[in-house]
Amino acid sequence: MSIEFNWFLPTNGDGRHLVSNTSVQGVRNRGTSSSLISHREPDIDYLVQVAQAADAAGFHAALIPTGPACEDAWLTAAAAARDTRQLKFLVAFRPGFELPAYAAQKVATLQTFTQNRLLLNVVTGGEQDQQESYGDFLDHDARYERTAEFLDVVAKIWRGRAQDHEGKHYRVKGGGLVDALATPPTIYFGGASPAAEHVAASHSDVYLLWGETPPMVAERLKRVGELAAAQGRQLRYGLRLHIIARATEAQAWAEADRLLAGIPRESIERARATLGASQAVGQQRMNALHAGRTINHVRDLEVYPNLWAGVGLVRGGAGTALVGSYQQVADRLREYASVGISSFILSGYPNLEEAIRTGEEVTPLLQ
Repeated sequence: MSIEFNWFLPTNGDGRHLVSNTSVQGVRNRGTSSSLISHREPDIDYLVQVAQAADAAGFHAALIPTGPACEDAWLTAAAAARDTRQLKFLVAFRPGFELPAYAAQKVATLQTFTQNRLLLNVVTGGEQDQQESYGDFLDHDARYERTAEFLDVVAKIWRGRAQDHEGKHYRVKGGGLVDALATPPTIYFGGASPAAEHVAASHSDVYLLWGETPPMVAERLKRVGELAAAQGRQLRYGLRLHIIARATEAQAWAEADRLLAGIPRESIERARATLGASQAVGQQRMNALHAGRTINHVRDLEVYPNLWAGVGLVRGGAGTALVGSYQQVADRLREYASVGISSFILSGYPNLEEAIRTGEEVTPLLQ
């Protein structure tokens, strides 16, 4: 099984620490300053630098996240594509925020402009209050129902003209692209709830998970794989992880310790309250990895060999990092591959330098 390595574009800012003047789960405030750390704003010049570093390091694609704290993923992809050559762009988007026929047309345009370097990360939604701040008032399961229908419609639109659709959430009459889309983008899809797993089984190409332990990952892949097989489908599987890799194990854990030491106690308490109230099943699973742990030493947050849950103390979403020597990190990635993961979405602090380090020192060990 070949392994696909992807990187990350930090469209909500970057830096050498886990916290900055970016609030947890909040909208980025460019007017504030931080006496704690240096913060790299996500201006297009910096994002292009990260994309070019990932391109040069041989990564397959770069994930561009979505959310109120991020710059728009579609526009970022269009801008960064001009200054890269091979790198694909995994655009995260929320299907409830635009009509599927319009999204299908936008995808077709980006495929043309980038020579088929667009991939799609379908994000059904965030927290309920966040969705409502955008004007979306459907509940959790209804959003997944709408996502499934959305993906049905875009698939029809990509086939060409004279497409009709009559559903619960969308209606299309005589729609379709002028010319059928020759290369539809690969669909990456995440979500840990039963509703999410059923949509993934029927509509995704790559089912994404956040960095749980290998046994936890294996259990979820078995369940989703069975759901897909019942529909005559076979999926690929991806994992979202941070990377803290150094020449020696001691150096890597020293870097993790530096990141942990840079988190103010009040930031941890604030994040615990915010993330602990999350309704998302995937976020709850991330929270559980570090919940109740007494932290006297950086490795008190090591939840599996080389798997560190310290990121999740203050960051929503992917909350774990692989920490170790280059060989140890490569070995752990190989262990994930052995349970079925074939696509990795990696990131580091900061993403520019760590893309180069990971591409030069870690991924070659698995090729």
